[in-house]
Amino acid sequence: MKSKRPSIPLYIIAALLFGLKTYIVYRFLFNIGLENSMQEFILLINPFVTAFLLFAISVWFNKQSRQMKFIRYGALVATLVVFANVVFYRQFTDFITIPQLFMGSNMADLGSSIFTLIMPYDILLFADVALIWYLSKKNENAMSVNYAKSGKVFAMAMSLVLLAGNFFLAEMERPQLFTRGFDREYLVKNIGLFNFHIYDIIVQSKTESQRVFADGNELPEIQEFIDENVKVEEGKSELFGVAEGKNVIFINAESLQEFVIGNTLHGEEITPFLNSLIKDDDTYYFENFYEQTGQGNTSDSEFLVENSLHPLSRGAVFFTHGGNDYHALPGILEEKGYTSSVLHANNKSFWNREQMYNSMEFDHFYGEESYEVTEENSFGWGLLDKPFFEQSMKYLESMEQPFYSKFITLTNHFPFDMPDDETTLEPYDSNSNTLNKFFPAVRYMDEAIEEFFGHLKETGLYEDSVIVIMGDHIGISANHNKAMAQYLDKETITPYDQVQLQRVPLFIHIPGHGEGEVVSKVSGQIDMKPTLMSLLGIEEDPNEIRFGNDLFAEERKGYVALRNGDFVSEDYISTAGVCYDRETGEEIETDKGDADESAESSSGNEGPCTSIQEKVEKELAYSDNLVYGDLFRFIDFKTEDGDE
Repeated sequence: MKSKRPSIPLYIIAALLFGLKTYIVYRFLFNIGLENSMQEFILLINPFVTAFLLFAISVWFNKQSRQMKFIRYGALVATLVVFANVVFYRQFTDFITIPQLFMGSNMADLGSSIFTLIMPYDILLFADVALIWYLSKKNENAMSVNYAKSGKVFAMAMSLVLLAGNFFLAEMERPQLFTRGFDREYLVKNIGLFNFHIYDIIVQSKTESQRVFADGNELPEIQEFIDENVKVEEGKSELFGVAEGKNVIFINAESLQEFVIGNTLHGEEITPFLNSLIKDDDTYYFENFYEQTGQGNTSDSEFLVENSLHPLSRGAVFFTHGGNDYHALPGILEEKGYTSSVLHANNKSFWNREQMYNSMEFDHFYGEESYEVTEENSFGWGLLDKPFFEQSMKYLESMEQPFYSKFITLTNHFPFDMPDDETTLEPYDSNSNTLNKFFPAVRYMDEAIEEFFGHLKETGLYEDSVIVIMGDHIGISANHNKAMAQYLDKETITPYDQVQLQRVPLFIHIPGHGEGEVVSKVSGQIDMKPTLMSLLGIEEDPNEIRFGNDLFAEERKGYVALRNGDFVSEDYISTAGVCYDRETGEEIETDKGDADESAESSSGNEGPCTSIQEKVEKELAYSDNLVYGDLFRFIDFKTEDGDE
């Protein structure tokens, strides 16, 4: 007896199930902001459009077993892509890009951190795969189709028409959508996760070809933009040369955010030592200093500091372009008689540091093999910060002076696990275990830095050094906003608040200086290279290409570009297409008038943020071009001494 063929074939059932699942993921596992009903509608339809296009391919297989096999494995592979993005998003509030697939060597070092991001209910993501597998195996004859060629063409044509409709609505809702590829949330929200990945592959192919066809003719346009919009005849600051000949000790403070500075938990200061450092007359503390990293996290912060260039919008520049030519700070300092080093108790392959440090001309990298790591002095990611600083002193004391040495801490790293006997601050009590554990880990880092200052004073290095402490990137992502709102005593974390949470501490401590202060001007990590050069009294190469300013200069460009295209200026914050007053957080109404939509900026605003937004987008694009094209190989840098 023949089985009755169902009215709905399996490829349509699979498309409906997979589309529904993906939409649920969008709404409940991704923190995607929706501003109107059109965005909600586009978000609803795009997973079904993609799913129908994927599974409609199966109708071209004439053999029923192959048709069923394609649907089964198509559902499994596509679900694995969704699952990988869900896990990644929980930590980074972002989506995976092609360059990150080349960063697989990092995965082995992540260890237990990945497992803390996997939830028991994630198994439900595979429920439809199990059902599809069962139906396809139970009766492949009944679940398959055998269309004539015209039917196959019609199925694919309908898929492409739906896709074109999706793209048309997306372009209506977000003009110039594909020119703002650095804003991945907008792409996923409007064209779907899978179409975003296809777009990412296309962009990757395009960027890989940029170096091949680059010839240096791109540089005059970039230099003109920098001269007109970045350097703005800033001149020398009053602090130029104040630290000439001194050592530079730079502490990259892992995941340290500004909101903990000066704040308390359970009636105790979270960072008592850093708080006291702000009050020290030898310290300049920057309270509106923003991290500008992308998907490369700590490595991106290093890239910003050493090069005064933006990291890439996709992947980590340390991995994708570690072999480029750069005019980085270590190489410049070497010309002035400095030795340079990085001290970090992690292996040299993580973030491809070994190659990138060579490209940036660091002299030494003291990695994991340089330290005595035992069960007693390590936890979580490895060597605890206190023994790390203690064991580093023998290397620091042996360095030829003057030196530039960067310390990268490790303990205050997601998931912020701490040994009980090293915990001196009780965890927070909220629905976020990550935020709860963050505070004790920050306190431990504060204590470790205080001990390090003691070591420097004991060895006599303290007085001859400038000590910089900088938070490298945020530690608490937007996925923990409910708990963050609870701690900050807010009803909710708004997009404005989210940008403000990207502030990280910056301390510039100059022993014996005595003129320190709290600085409120808006600044960012991209400003560190010109600032350090100025403090050390190093004249800038006339061909210098940078996007940052000396933090102490009177004239500055006046805005900080964030890697996703948002920006912060002295007066405004622009994020998610909305312009805010920086001081009050109030939305600033825009006046579009009768302007043609095609003439609008890609920010969607015709108001006070528009002109800055245009500069920000050009700056990010020019910085990307420098890296993708490896354009520094075409510049002959010849540093000139003497006054300007």
